[in-house]
Amino acid sequence: MCEMSWIVRARGVLGLALAAGVVFSAAPAQAAPRTAGVQVALRALGLYLGPIDGDIGPETAAALRVAQVRARVPATGRIDARTRRSLGPLGVPLLGSRVLRRGDFGLDVSEVQFLLTRNGVYAGAFDGYLGPEVEAAVREYQRRAHLTVDGVVGPGTRAALLRPLAASAGASAAPPAQQLYVVRPGDNLTAIAGRFGLTLGRLAHANHLDPAHVLLMGTRLVVPVLGDRTSLSVTPEEVRASLDAWSSRLGVSPHLVRALAWMESGFQPQVVSSVGARGVLQLLPVTREFVQDVLVEHPLPQTVDGDVEAGVLYLRHLLQQFDGDTRLALAAWYQGEKAVRQFGLYEETKPFVDDVLALAARM
Repeated sequence: MCEMSWIVRARGVLGLALAAGVVFSAAPAQAAPRTAGVQVALRALGLYLGPIDGDIGPETAAALRVAQVRARVPATGRIDARTRRSLGPLGVPLLGSRVLRRGDFGLDVSEVQFLLTRNGVYAGAFDGYLGPEVEAAVREYQRRAHLTVDGVVGPGTRAALLRPLAASAGASAAPPAQQLYVVRPGDNLTAIAGRFGLTLGRLAHANHLDPAHVLLMGTRLVVPVLGDRTSLSVTPEEVRASLDAWSSRLGVSPHLVRALAWMESGFQPQVVSSVGARGVLQLLPVTREFVQDVLVEHPLPQTVDGDVEAGVLYLRHLLQQFDGDTRLALAAWYQGEKAVRQFGLYEETKPFVDDVLALAARM
């Protein structure tokens, strides 16, 4: 996230909650948040691309069945304890099994993010992390509900959040149209994607191409038509495809890049942190300038693709600086390269690194 060692992120300790926790009765007020939390876990694994709406519709059920087949549990399309545990660190614990504070990570945090959104106090990422933005939303909700304002989700705050809410419907977008493009002399995949307002990953994914390979003249490309969508209005599928495309092109593990991007933004490019970090990989402006001025020596576009390229370039730089040591590179991403060399890993850095590595093993 940062290049300068004096920049300290206020995320706190992100301990992985791997126990299933206390089982709740299936009350309607709890069903939708739990489903929303499972949708977040399925999205992180690339199995679900629909809205986080708390509804087990056909898309969610299909994603659950795929996850169940992979985990070798009965493919029912329903949420049960074995299925949740098979989803990894974002599948547990259940809401109510612990008091939630800044730095907590898991299914229960995703449920709280969903409930805070339904109450109109949170508009950030659905990523299962209780960071400063979520804590601020909890405090705002507590003020409105006349509760103790401490930013902690204890029994009182949890009970208030779980009161019945009016259901919100999510509309499904129609599948995009397509057109064909024939590759001309001098074309490359990045330039073609930019010409049509697409991410590199979206164009590569639509044509089953590896962006690291040479694009042959005369190749016929399928170009999805995105209508009036802006460059930041992209789906999680497109974000994931862009991460994979730039990982392949720049020679960095896609699993590591996906996990880092999920930790930073939940694959949501519009997220801006309280310290000004932005984009899918949440780069600070000073870090982006370092990438442009030092690593590539040219400006990068202010698009999702440009942000992803900058982030992967910076991660590759850190891996090179630490001789391929992933743990030290991630620590440098979190606390700064200079600080890692001088002081080693801060205590608050260690859980961040562990969480990224745990997610990378599943993504």
